[in-house]
Amino acid sequence: MSENRKLAAILAADVVGYSRLASADEDRTLARLRALRSDLIDPTIAVHNGRVIKRTGDGALVEFRSVVDAVRCAIEVQSGMVERNAGVPQDRRIEFRIGIHLGDVVEESDGDLMGDGVNIASRLEGVAAPGAICLSEDAYRQVKARLDLSVSDLGNTQLKNIPEPIRVYSLQVGPVRANATATSEFPAALATTAPPTKLSIAVLPFANMSGDGEQEYFADGISEDTITALSKLSQLFVIARNSSFTFKGRNVNVQEVGRSLGVRYVLEGSVRKSGNRVRITAQLIDATTGGHLWAERFDRDLTDIFAVQDDVTQHIVGALALNLTEVDQQRLVTEQTDNLEAYDCFLRGREHLWRLTREQNSQARELLQRAIELDPKFASAHAFLALAHGLDYINRWSTPPSTSMEHVEELATRAVALDDRNPYAHWVLGIVNLHLRRHDMAIREAERSIALAPNLAEGHESLGNALHYSGRSEEALACFDQAMALNPHYPDMFLHFQAQAMFQLGRYEDAVASLKRRLVRNPGTDVSRVLLAASYGHLDRLAEAREEWQQVFRANPEYSLEHRRKVLPYKNPSDFEREVDGLRKAALV
Repeated sequence: MSENRKLAAILAADVVGYSRLASADEDRTLARLRALRSDLIDPTIAVHNGRVIKRTGDGALVEFRSVVDAVRCAIEVQSGMVERNAGVPQDRRIEFRIGIHLGDVVEESDGDLMGDGVNIASRLEGVAAPGAICLSEDAYRQVKARLDLSVSDLGNTQLKNIPEPIRVYSLQVGPVRANATATSEFPAALATTAPPTKLSIAVLPFANMSGDGEQEYFADGISEDTITALSKLSQLFVIARNSSFTFKGRNVNVQEVGRSLGVRYVLEGSVRKSGNRVRITAQLIDATTGGHLWAERFDRDLTDIFAVQDDVTQHIVGALALNLTEVDQQRLVTEQTDNLEAYDCFLRGREHLWRLTREQNSQARELLQRAIELDPKFASAHAFLALAHGLDYINRWSTPPSTSMEHVEELATRAVALDDRNPYAHWVLGIVNLHLRRHDMAIREAERSIALAPNLAEGHESLGNALHYSGRSEEALACFDQAMALNPHYPDMFLHFQAQAMFQLGRYEDAVASLKRRLVRNPGTDVSRVLLAASYGHLDRLAEAREEWQQVFRANPEYSLEHRRKVLPYKNPSDFEREVDGLRKAALV
């Protein structure tokens, strides 16, 4: 029988006191369970993209694509049970206990799952209180910054038939039972993800209604500019472009979007561009109810495009009753170009840039350079051209290099000089300074970008890297957590950044968990396999270290440890040697 090993989020659930309920009235208990499965449990699992692996008489084992999906599903089920048990005598209530773990599993040819990931989830369910959800530390780490949860830390817990103690966190939905077991005698955690954080919002890609597929970039550009504007408001929690654009081209229910991204509000709309006229429609929706808070249509000359964008932002501010501070008002003031052709080139260039390939980067550089030629004072064009050249240089896409890092620095510095309130200009300048090993300046620029746009996920990620390479990895982890919260569909490289910081702190087991998650999404990465091999070396797991080291050269036969030593901008060169030491312990170098 063939099998496949993978990392999975596993949810295990069963009914508390099932034998007692069945012995009292078996037919009634079974009928109630069937009704719960069809009306609550199975639909909730489906909404959160779960797969039922197996069912027992009173329980189930479910696989999810992420811990966030598993926890959201568990909370909805437990919240639904609180409602259904209202007014039911205590001895007749059906109550579930749930365990969730992220770990290795083996998938057999028939779809069944086995292994530690399954065993630990089942043991966590066994220590959960009635109505509660117990998470392993590996699972909790994935959701603590991304969901509004209030949990109890149960500390290191010895689970049955699990060799090492595991740190357990408990989430209680609804009131704690007076006769709960010893493992649940902690304060109740009443917060859930339904409804999500009050002032959280996602901007979906605006639909292109122009009848011309080549105008797609324009509709996407309007959406992205709206995200950027809202990201500047400290009273909002704004989902990043990378995550909201995963819904592009999909016919989705707004309430599903809200659940998937963990937001209360969703902005959707459309753009129709014809000649010198543009029509933009926008509507703000409460994702918990599907109700419309505001909707408007703007028919304007194309020359008024920036005024329309400002109007959309101000209408959202009004609909959400935000009381903007003077600082917030200042953040919204951004220098724009008066040259529509320059703006058009900028939108096209930025769209190519985000695709992050050699060919698209080349096209982006040409378009952004043209935007600057049309308007030499266009700050955003300078900032994104600096980013495009920087990516080309770092990735060695051009031979010879299209430019030098000094020229990249000139472009980024010019962008800041043209508009000191442009968060992307400071973000790019921070990246340049880090690459040039000016660590304090890199931190200052990243902090400035966040001050200008508190919801800029890239700013938090950049600050995290600057802190990590400066030897401040504990602070870096908090930045990466925030970046991942703002960008739920974050690039897999974020997991590597997170693992680097954990590794630097000597948290090798945690680093292994993050690196394995990255390998699930990007098995071709060489740098993460090297760090994983070094982590195994420090953990004295030598056979696993050797296996990963072999995989490094299958992924990249030209991998060079010496090259990595040169390019990684550690303030203290000895910090990189921790990675080398791990490899030495496994006799790999």
